[in-house]
Amino acid sequence: MLKGLQIKNIFFILIGAAIYSFGFVHFNIQNELGEGGFAGITLILFFLFQWDPALMNLLLNIPLFFIGWKLLGRKVFLYTIIGTVAVSVFLKLFLIYEIQIDLHEDLFLATLFAGVSVGIGLGIIFRYGGTTGGVDIIARLVQKYSGWSMGKTMFLFDAVVIVLSRLTFLDNRTMMYTLVAVFVGARVIDFVQEGAYSGRGALIISSYQEEIASRIAIDMDRGITILRGYGHFTKEEREVLYCVVAKNEIVRLKNIINSVDPHAFVSLIEVHDVMGEGFTLDEQKQPIG
Repeated sequence: MLKGLQIKNIFFILIGAAIYSFGFVHFNIQNELGEGGFAGITLILFFLFQWDPALMNLLLNIPLFFIGWKLLGRKVFLYTIIGTVAVSVFLKLFLIYEIQIDLHEDLFLATLFAGVSVGIGLGIIFRYGGTTGGVDIIARLVQKYSGWSMGKTMFLFDAVVIVLSRLTFLDNRTMMYTLVAVFVGARVIDFVQEGAYSGRGALIISSYQEEIASRIAIDMDRGITILRGYGHFTKEEREVLYCVVAKNEIVRLKNIINSVDPHAFVSLIEVHDVMGEGFTLDEQKQPIG
């Protein structure tokens, strides 16, 4: 049944599930904060009827398992089963062996920890091919067919559940803190998924592109790609240089360009993740580190 699945992915999905569950129990439940998605629904059921969140997490996700199987394929479906069951197991463990973290007097700190822990946990799960069921499946489908990030989709869906939470167990103060936690969680999810690498991609247009390319290659040991461009105003074809550098190399890159052509047009774009020679592979195409 588990044929084709990677042990590394399963391991990190379990790690993500543990981080998510720890934050959910020790920051959301302990401080009576809400949450979005199906997790928010389990909180509503818990605070209203004392129904077990671990059990409710499984029961609410059963119908969506079939959607995951039909639309996402066997591998993602199996990772989803692993992620969802792992979350329920860790929720149960943390509820049984709960650690009291008293943050009632500082709800803002509890809110930040709730958003960051849930965001890191889900981000790891998503990055390694899994989901925890519920809105995670819906968000993955939206990303697959529309290109929207999973964090944004979940934030919109979460807003509906938070309104329902306000009508049941949240007051105005905790509802606003919950919105902050959900927003922080969505941003952290995107950050973890896209990668912690922070670099810049440079698009350079100059009449001295050969000199600039040579200086970057020699002085910075960075590769350069030459793109073909066409100026709308001048109606001329131009070569555009593209290279990726680490964040701490930006000033050096600017100095090189300025020394060759002070009038060069340079556009810097944020790069979240880079794979390949010079970043994740060495000159022999072997993994770095």
